[in-house]
Amino acid sequence: MTEAGDAIPVVEVEALTVRRNREALLDAVGLSVGRGSIHVLVGPNGAGKSTLLSAILGQIAFDGRIAFNWSGAGTIGYVPQSFAVDPTLPVTVADFLALTRQRRPVCLGVSRTARLTIARLLDRVGLGGLEPRPLAVLSGGELRRVLLAHALDPAPELLLLDEPSSGLDEPSVRQFEEIVGGLRQTGTAVLMVSHDLGQVRRIADRVTLIERTVRRTGAPAEVLADDLARALAVDTGAPS
Repeated sequence: MTEAGDAIPVVEVEALTVRRNREALLDAVGLSVGRGSIHVLVGPNGAGKSTLLSAILGQIAFDGRIAFNWSGAGTIGYVPQSFAVDPTLPVTVADFLALTRQRRPVCLGVSRTARLTIARLLDRVGLGGLEPRPLAVLSGGELRRVLLAHALDPAPELLLLDEPSSGLDEPSVRQFEEIVGGLRQTGTAVLMVSHDLGQVRRIADRVTLIERTVRRTGAPAEVLADDLARALAVDTGAPS
């Protein structure tokens, strides 16, 4: 279903239902994300927002339809809500970012070409010079920005972000918003989960309020216009 106001949709979700045992985690959800737009999912924890991202990624079974309208290679970037790092593995930031950027094993060293790409990506997310830092010692905010750097290369046509600015300090949040906002110029479609309503108002072109099904969708000022909508979007500390 193409929603009014969206550009050409990169992804369209129609009547999407996800069940666990007999419980519907999502029920007949429909939305579309236009090329060069930022579409934010809000709703209470446990409402199915992360489940929707998992369905789009093909990680879980669903009923309904998900259609992609790629103009190029069909690359999807993804920043998960959490990412476990084994503290016993001696993996550096450069090693991690090089894994998909060179043919030779990372244990043999990072190639010069990969190093140049990695330096550019880290500069883009405000982490220049962190290449030799062990991944396991990064702060939560630093790790999220490394994951964002990884998701931005190769340039994705669709970028899925699951609370990507959680744990970032205010300057880093604003830097993140600037990076994501700049993706409009590249035509990247962004679908993001956020509980930060200030951020939603600043960055979103469209908002969908989910509580297992779509409760509202439209411009941020329309969707978040009353106390009920704002209450449903508040983070209560449980999985989203």
